[in-house]
Formats: sequence, C-alpha cells, structure tokens
Amino acid sequence: MGEIKGFLKHSRLEVGHRPVEDRIHDFSEIDLPLTPDAIHEQAARCMDCGIPFCHGAGCPLGNNIPDMNEAVYKGQWERACRILHETNNFPEITGRVCPAPCEASCTLSVSDQPVLIRHIEYQIVERGFQEGWIRPLPALRKTGKRVAVIGSGPAGLAAAQQLARAGHDVVVFEKDEQAGGMLRYGIPDFKLGKHIMDRRLEQLRAEGVEFQTGDNVGKDISAHYLRKMFDCICLAMGTGQARDLAVPGRDRGNILLALDYLTAQNKLCAAEPLEGIPRVNARDKVVVVLGGGDTGSDCVGTARRQRAKKIYQLEILPKPPGMRPVDTPWPMWPRIMRTSSSHEEGCERRWSVLTKAFAGDNGNVKELHGCDVEWMNAGGSWQLKELPGTEFVLKVDLVLLALGFLHVAHEGLVHDLGLQLDPKGNVIVDCYQTSEPWVFAAGDTVSGASLVVRAIHSGREAAAAMDRWLRQNPQ
Repeated sequence: MGEIKGFLKHSRLEVGHRPVEDRIHDFSEIDLPLTPDAIHEQAARCMDCGIPFCHGAGCPLGNNIPDMNEAVYKGQWERACRILHETNNFPEITGRVCPAPCEASCTLSVSDQPVLIRHIEYQIVERGFQEGWIRPLPALRKTGKRVAVIGSGPAGLAAAQQLARAGHDVVVFEKDEQAGGMLRYGIPDFKLGKHIMDRRLEQLRAEGVEFQTGDNVGKDISAHYLRKMFDCICLAMGTGQARDLAVPGRDRGNILLALDYLTAQNKLCAAEPLEGIPRVNARDKVVVVLGGGDTGSDCVGTARRQRAKKIYQLEILPKPPGMRPVDTPWPMWPRIMRTSSSHEEGCERRWSVLTKAFAGDNGNVKELHGCDVEWMNAGGSWQLKELPGTEFVLKVDLVLLALGFLHVAHEGLVHDLGLQLDPKGNVIVDCYQTSEPWVFAAGDTVSGASLVVRAIHSGREAAAAMDRWLRQNPQ
C-alpha cells in the first residue's frame, strides 16, 4: 500500500474548475488538474483494504486501482501508466467523463469520502503522453484475417485496437466525417476536448487500424459487401434510436433531440459542415431541457455558452435524496442528488414534472404545458399520478429532448443481416457473437445506452471473442 493510515491523515481534495465567468465564454475544458504534491497525498489515501471493491464491484474494466495508486504514491509513474493500460485502452477519456463507479464502491465511501480515483487516472495518462511512455504497439505477426468494425465510439475503438494488436487487418467504418462516435459528437468540448481523441487515434493508425469515414454502412456499403470482403465484423453503432416525446405540439419548430443539438455544436467547434443537422442557437432564448441525466446537463452547459437568456431543466422523476438511500447501499452506485459543473453555471431545475403539450405560433414552440406528478408504488410497480391544481405554462423558445436512448437503429445493417433482437430492441449475442456467426456486436448495440467505461470493456471482450473465432476458423 501507499502511506499507512494515509486515509486518516489526508482528506479528499476535489478537482477545481475554471471560474464560471471565464469558462462560459468558450468551449475549452474546464477542469483544473491538481498539483503533483496534491496527487501524491490523494494516492496515499488508498487504504489497502482486504477486498478492493473499487476494481471488483465498481470498475467494469477491472482496473487494478490499488496497485495503480501505490505506484503513484511511490513516484513510479511509468509503472502506474503500464498498470492502467493493461485493462483500459482510453484512460484519458474515462479520466474525464466516466462517472466513477469505482469511487462509489471505494471502501472509504462507507463512512468517509472515497479516494480520488478518476483524477489520479487522468494524471497518470496525461503524464504518460507527456513523457512518451504511451507508444504504438503494432502486432509482431499478421494473421492475414480482415475484420470490419462498424462504428468508432468507445466500444468500436477498443475492439479495433485489440484486434489490430492481435495481428488482424482492421478497418473501422464511421458514418460521420471524423472517427470518435459519441465521444466526438455527443460530448461537449468543455468536458472532452477533441484533440484528446485525435491524439489516441494517431496511436491506433500507427498500430495498423484503417479508418474509413463518411460511409454509412447499411446505406452506402451493403451487408453483402462486408460478407465478401471481411472474415468477420463487429457492430458497435451505439444506440441511435433516441427516446422521443409523443405529446400534442411535438411537431412544432425549435423542439430538438438533444443529440442533434450537441452534435451541431461539436461540428461547429470543429469547423465541420452540419450536413442536414439543424443549426439552432440558444442565444437570447428561453431554453427548456427535458431530462435530468448527463445528456441533459451537457445541453444546459452548451446553451449557457450560446448565451441563453434562461434555462430550465425538467425531470419527470422525483428529486433524489442528498444522502445515500437504503435502496442503493454501498458498494452500489448511489441514487443521490448530483450537481454538475453545467448546473453550477446557471439553470432552474425542477423534478416530478410531466410535460403534457407544446403550443406556439408560426409553427414554432412558444409554450410548454405541464403539471406536477406524484410517484406511487403499486404492488412493486411505480406509477405516476398527476396532481390536480399544479398545471403550469412555461414561455419557451427552444426545447431540447434529453430523454435517453432506446436501442440501436434497426433500419439498414441490423435489418439487412437479419439479426435476432431482444424485447428491448438490442442485438442478441452469445459471447458477443450474434445470430449470424460471422457477425459480432459490442457496446450499446448489445446493452442499450450505458457508460463509456462499460463500452470499452465490451469492445475489449468482443475483440477477444472474435480473435478466438478467427483462429478456430482458419479458412
């Protein structure tokens, strides 16, 4: 372990942010990394507990967090970088945007504040790039097998890197202009600067991964072509089907899906053409974000930077408690009230609110009609009840629907391949192999919308399954 009883000597130190009055004027990353001395103290808090739930119950990747922290405490940064990359292809991404389930499972969380695991991970990988420890690892021998990965989000990129390192020739197909998927187009630059993506993509290219962007597989490229040109493929397209809202007035203008809104801004930041994506700016507008999750929070931060006049965030679920409730005990992920950096920049949040209709004039939305609701447990099933007399009208100019995602898009490739789907619309797999033996799937395509860290793990596991299948089927 690091410092004996260091967890008693040192308190958790949170990562700072750039001042609100500065950061809302640009889309640059907002975190202010801790000093080396501060990181040394934070690593010392890792307490050498008997069962490290952080990397067992907490981290989907199984990162070896205690050894990583010990190496940082002892100043063995290169060793820490090696330990981290043994299980995580992209720690510079998880160190920025992962919600850190490892910290919720840290033993210190039982009665204290957890170890600052995510930021220690961030510091390790950034030092690794600065010192040149993170280098391409091309395969020593090639297998002669050709593999296609459809989608370049975290699952697709992890699968591609692992397959290339195993010696296979890998082509990643991406429908957008640049590789990165949700990491590039769904996450705002103030959380994940895209130069971070480009830095890692250089490594993948040096390891032999080929990227073919601007091609929509299933539309521009057929399933027949893939079957003819590749030994097997991996579907990692994510959950392209967003959850919509079926209420009167939904067809009015200035009501957008959150991902379209975020994608447009990310493309503008990168000086990319929008290509059919509506360009809507929140400047001087009253904005309502429907949905209280991370995507909704990203919309709040983006609208604030676009100079919105007023921002509301409405959530249909009840307001979470301030402390860990009994229904999510340690080491589970706690159902608690969370305030993001975007919330700190200014918005009005409301819970237990049902949107009933939109109204307006000249085709555009001008009003949101809603009411308060109460959630009731009816025989183990939660149901909502509208509360009489709580009806309200909000004057609005722009509505962003951040209601989550349903499943992978079925039209195109999934339909053409005739893949079996589960009742939720996800692709069914057995050890990452679909109902078509030469077709594998990973990430949100299989699980539905989930965390970046789970997508990376899924991509790694899918790559291992594909490698076994390719070696067992030499024809």
